[in-house]
Amino acid sequence: MVTLAEVARHAGVSASTVSYVLSGKRSISAATRQRVEQSIRELGYHPNAGARALAGKRSNIIALMIPLRTDMYVPVMMEIAIAVATTARTHGYDVLLLTGEEGPDAVRRVTGSGLADAMILMDVELEDERLPLLRGTDQPCVLIGLPADTTGLTCVDLDWNATGALCVEHLARLGHRDVAVIGEAPAVYERHTGFAERTLDGLRTRARERGLRLLHRPCEGGYDAMALTLARIFDERPGTTGFVVQNESAVEPLLALLRQQGRAVPEDVSVVAICPDQVAVQASVRLTSAAIPAQEMGRQAVEHLVAKLDGRGGDEVVLLAPELTVRTSTGPAPAAS
Repeated sequence: MVTLAEVARHAGVSASTVSYVLSGKRSISAATRQRVEQSIRELGYHPNAGARALAGKRSNIIALMIPLRTDMYVPVMMEIAIAVATTARTHGYDVLLLTGEEGPDAVRRVTGSGLADAMILMDVELEDERLPLLRGTDQPCVLIGLPADTTGLTCVDLDWNATGALCVEHLARLGHRDVAVIGEAPAVYERHTGFAERTLDGLRTRARERGLRLLHRPCEGGYDAMALTLARIFDERPGTTGFVVQNESAVEPLLALLRQQGRAVPEDVSVVAICPDQVAVQASVRLTSAAIPAQEMGRQAVEHLVAKLDGRGGDEVVLLAPELTVRTSTGPAPAAS
């Protein structure tokens, strides 16, 4: 890799002169500037990110904070991350991926280092402890997620309230009166993660409006955990005929357990999933589902962030409308015996 000192020797100037040409902090004669710029081109010199940051220049790097927790469905998170990276490249930016659970420390590290021009935050909680730091910095940022208070923030997310309502509405129109929600792992709700809390709020609100009885049970996912959760649901609500699943790892165990119990889908029990289309169509029963628009969320987050970097964007909340695709896992509620 060509160094700044090599450029200086090639141009016959001091290293500080090359630095001044790059930073624009001091007036350099036109002839000297042209000589330095020609050496830069001939040698193929590229200032490193740290040097550009110190010089007050852009690093052309976006920091993406995406804590990879064991209780989250990582494929969706990574699909968003890939969309962020590919969209960023179309605008000339690279992505610095931060996957630790550092919280505010990660924000301080990025804003203090100058290695990134802007930030995108994922896994947003309703009362996210990173937000005061974001509001206190001039560095542009976008959240993929929706906190309780969006003042002074730009957020891109699926409208999870509307997503929950859409699932309940579909089951209500099919005549189901007792609906069970198999949710994310308990830790997701303990952290008050925005998407899970908002989905649940949408489910409960529409259920009340439609006169449905709704039972919500978090689930770790996996066969054993799903078996315990399903037994508990039928023990508490034996008349349950509709399920809404917001937990990708619980989908296939649920379908397997229903088969073992002799409950046919959709003749005896209907299942709606909130999941990626790939999960829905590859399940043992093709699932009626509300899709998670991971690629669009990532793309829009970058577009809004670049607009901020270019001085064109202000603070706003962008909610993507949910779409429900009806497949073979839902049908009319069975007649009461």
